[in-house]
Amino acid sequence: MDHVTLEPDDFAYGVVEDVVPGVQRIIAENPSKFTYRGTGTYIVGGHEVAVVDPGPRLDSHRDALAAALDGRTVRSVLVTHCHADHSPLASWLSAETGAPTYAFGPHAEAVDEWDIGSLPDDFGRAPEPTDGEGTADDAAGTEPPVEESTDLDFDPDARVRTDDVVFTGGGLEIRALHTPGHTSNHTCFSLSGTDAGRVLFTGDHVMGWSTTVVSPPDGDMGAYMDSLRMVAGRDDDVALPTHGAPIPDPSRYIGQLVEHRVERERQVLDAVRRGLSTIPEMVSELYAAVRVELHRPAGASVLGHLVKLVADGEVVTSSAGRPRFDSVFVPT
Repeated sequence: MDHVTLEPDDFAYGVVEDVVPGVQRIIAENPSKFTYRGTGTYIVGGHEVAVVDPGPRLDSHRDALAAALDGRTVRSVLVTHCHADHSPLASWLSAETGAPTYAFGPHAEAVDEWDIGSLPDDFGRAPEPTDGEGTADDAAGTEPPVEESTDLDFDPDARVRTDDVVFTGGGLEIRALHTPGHTSNHTCFSLSGTDAGRVLFTGDHVMGWSTTVVSPPDGDMGAYMDSLRMVAGRDDDVALPTHGAPIPDPSRYIGQLVEHRVERERQVLDAVRRGLSTIPEMVSELYAAVRVELHRPAGASVLGHLVKLVADGEVVTSSAGRPRFDSVFVPT
C-alpha cells in the first residue's frame, strides 16, 4: 500500500489552510488511533460556502470554525456519517447559520442487527507502562474501544441519495454519493467546478494513512467492497478524506485498497482452513506486525470479513446464530 501521510509539521490545529483551489481545511485537536491527526473539517467555496463534516463537540474546534466562517454565508452543512468525530457540531452550525444539514440519514436502527458479543477483556491491551511512558488510558487499564462512538442524536434536515445536488455557488457544485460499508449511512460528496478538477470528499470510506474499520453489525464488508470498487472506477483528480492528507490519483490508490481487502479476505479464509477458529487467534497472526492496541479494531474488521465469508458459504460458525466476536469458525 502506498500510504499517504500527514506529518505534524504539515499542519497546525485550529488554523484555516488552503488544501486545493476552492477548498480550505481546519483540523480539530482530537487525534487518536481512529482519527489519526484529528478530524479535518472542509470549507468549500468563497463567500457562499458548504461545510463538510463539522466535527466533534470540541470548544476549540467550534471556535476555530466560527472564526473561519465569519463574514461568509453557509449554505449547506454536509455530513459523511454520524460517528462522533464527524457530525456533532452539525446541529450547532445549522442553528448558527440557518443552513440545512445533508446526509444519507441518521444512524441505522436496522431490524436485523444482531448481538455481536465482545472480544476477551485482555485482548488488544497495551502493556502497562513501566518506564514513565504510555498514555493515561494505558496506565489506567481502560477498555480499548473497538470502533468510534456514534452520534445517535444526529438526524439530517435533508436525506440525500446518490447524485442529489447538495450545494451550488460560485460555479461550484457538490453531489452526494452513497458509499455504505464503514457505516450503512456513509456518503461521499463529489465537488466539480474547481481548478483542481473533480474532488471527492471521502469521509472515512477512503483514508490515505490507514485502511477503514468495517465493524458489524452496522458495518458491512460486502457493501464496503462494492462501494470501494465503485469509487475506484471514478475519474476523480483528488480525494480529500476527513482524516489525513489529500490523496492524488485516487483511482490508483483505491485500486490498491481493493487488492488489499481481497488479499485480507483470502488470508482470513486460509487461517480458518488451517485451524485458526477464533478471532483473537486470527488477529494475533494476521496483524502480528501491528501495534497491540490496534488489535481490537483489527478484530472488528476480521469479524466483518468472516460475516461476508459466512454469507458467501465459505465459512460457518460451530453454533447456531450469526457470527459474533466470540464465535468459533470452521471451513465449509
